Amino acid sequence: MSDNLSALSGRKGLENNLFERLVEKSKVEGTPHDESLRALAHEYLMGEAITYGTASFYDFLKKEHEGVKAHICNGSACLVAGTQDNVKSKLSDKFKEEEIGHMCCLGRCHENSAFNINGNNYSGDSINQLEQILDNGKALLDKYQVASKLEAPVLTGKPMSASDYATLFQKVLKNGPEWALQQIKDSNIRGRGGAGFPMGFKLESCKNVEGDQKFIVCNADEGDPGAYSDRYLLEEQPMLVLFGMMVSGYIVGANKGAVYIRGEYPESVRAVTKAVEELSEFNMHGANIGGSDFNFDFKVIEGAGAYICGEETALLSSLEGQRPEVRVRPPYPTQEGLFNKPTVVNNVETQSAVAWIIEHGGSAYASLGTPKSTGTKLVCLDSFFEKPGMYEIEMGTPFKEVIYDFGGGFKENVKAVHVGGPLGGIVPTKKIEELDLDFESFANAGFLLGHAGIVSVPEKFPMIHYLEHLFEFTGDESCGKCFPCSIGSVRGKEMIQKARNGEVKIDRQLMDDLLEAMEDGSLCALGGGLPLGVKNALQYFEEELKTYFK
Repeated sequence: MSDNLSALSGRKGLENNLFERLVEKSKVEGTPHDESLRALAHEYLMGEAITYGTASFYDFLKKEHEGVKAHICNGSACLVAGTQDNVKSKLSDKFKEEEIGHMCCLGRCHENSAFNINGNNYSGDSINQLEQILDNGKALLDKYQVASKLEAPVLTGKPMSASDYATLFQKVLKNGPEWALQQIKDSNIRGRGGAGFPMGFKLESCKNVEGDQKFIVCNADEGDPGAYSDRYLLEEQPMLVLFGMMVSGYIVGANKGAVYIRGEYPESVRAVTKAVEELSEFNMHGANIGGSDFNFDFKVIEGAGAYICGEETALLSSLEGQRPEVRVRPPYPTQEGLFNKPTVVNNVETQSAVAWIIEHGGSAYASLGTPKSTGTKLVCLDSFFEKPGMYEIEMGTPFKEVIYDFGGGFKENVKAVHVGGPLGGIVPTKKIEELDLDFESFANAGFLLGHAGIVSVPEKFPMIHYLEHLFEFTGDESCGKCFPCSIGSVRGKEMIQKARNGEVKIDRQLMDDLLEAMEDGSLCALGGGLPLGVKNALQYFEEELKTYFK
């Protein structure tokens, strides 16, 4: 990160955002043309290398993307389902080879066969309706089960309207920021993006930092294959997301909020943009919120294809128009975040729980779940389940209930479930009955709950192939800031490829050393988290994998 570049970008701020300008150029020009990149560099008083370097990083901005008209999902869930060869074959009937690219992941893990054409996502049987799609260009809505056994669901109840929002926020204004903060602290809600960091601590930290400008950023760059809970909230419950952001802003003294939504979720971008427009009609966006002296502006920012932007500091660099490289901490974002100003970053599910906490009280939320893992968790089940879909489940629920009750068990033989995305733990099915749905249970057993999206690894899918996929994914998505991640992931992929091709078997000590270097030396969870799943596989699937090792 460059403090000078952050400050230069901050001169125009969110209102005339450099990254947003780059994305807009790409939609008109295919990818930003050299002339446009030079003009933007001049306008923002930056070197041309900055705008060139930024544009070359993102999947949807780089030169290789120009002319691409269709994208195939290459996420883990679609990979193990084996649907994407058919998708590519049928797209190839309509598009040239150079017109077909890839996206990861489209959040269609419940039915796979996912692809994107002309800014719309499709999945399931849609690949057999290409003529209709190309003729009318309309999106075909996917359907997935959303359910909960809770009497008063926190996140999956009746969608909040703009009127409901305005009424509930009056309660916040009446009781004041200290009261609102205390409710969140009493709830003991922990971040749902994977790290499980206490939300109240983060808000209080930012609140106590002096500053005339602060920001609230919603990390809506959910990129973990297997997870589509953020997509549900952004599209079906956008008011919950925005409400949590505004309450956070009221608590810490921030008057601007940015919702950074991944470019792979075009429907989500449209839904949140529409929700902000509706709030304006109820005086819940802009100046003098609800007749008070509190001001708060929302800004919806569309991403451009980069998994690393799910890491909060990379996301902040992205918002500034810099390459989305992970920042060294300290300082933490609550001290120096967006444009070097105090910033609170929370993910979609975390923000969305605030409305329930404000309405029912922090203590009521804390009564759900376990003492250390309070509240509820959205769990996404992929297409290998009898009842795929998204479920809101109380923390502490036996994991076997999630798999066999909510999910109805598996449609075919499954040997493991990968929980929490590419950086989560690979849980063999024999371990399912030993776990509970909470942070501590998974961590104590050597796994990770994380985002709680679940990708099933069927018996027929070689574990060595899955591990190669994880290394390749990390190599492709690494920001390049640290070598343990950017180089280590590539070396790991190469080791596995050579073993699969029968060239050189893997030296187990060398693999262990590589995993240790990535785990201990990486700047963020992309390189640091990958080893967990690999270690799980090496421990529990030794018999299957031993043929590839010396």
